[in-house]
Amino acid sequence: MTPGQVERREFNYDRHGTTCLFGNLNVATGEIISPMLNPTRTEEDFADNIYQIVETDKQSGWVFVTDNLNTHLSMTLVLLIAILCGLPLNNLGAKGKRGVLKSQETRKAFLEDTSHRIRFVYTPKHCSWLNQIEIWFSGLGRRVLNRGNFSSVDEVNKKILEYIAFYNSTASPMKWKYNGATQPKPS
Repeated sequence: MTPGQVERREFNYDRHGTTCLFGNLNVATGEIISPMLNPTRTEEDFADNIYQIVETDKQSGWVFVTDNLNTHLSMTLVLLIAILCGLPLNNLGAKGKRGVLKSQETRKAFLEDTSHRIRFVYTPKHCSWLNQIEIWFSGLGRRVLNRGNFSSVDEVNKKILEYIAFYNSTASPMKWKYNGATQPKPS
């Protein structure tokens, strides 16, 4: 690297794999709860993550704030929420044909239903900056991942979990400031 040159990867750069982090921010405490590291991020993986979170306090009501990713509106998630809320499965219909399972729009309406003990709130499209976890992921990237040199997926997973443990030891809720002209900034 020399002054004025663009940073580049070395010719012998070797990618050792990838990992997917399901990070869950408890906005009341500022802590990351039930993080899940997986090689994939399928609808089943997302539903498993939601199940793990709900299992931490089975009787409580839960409100999850997510974006509009298709895995956040899946048939698997609808079935899980119906089971966890004790709702009859035979009333859900059939995927692509009828009822709650017919389309993403019908599944979204079911998942947003305020009468359910477990429900979802979806951020508006193109407004991921409203989602506080996006800000947290930015910090993870800057502090742990960017310019990181990891020899395995296990090593990067270990570093992520260490960062989460450190972060949680000093976590506090974000305080939002908004001046009307720019995006809100946590303090």
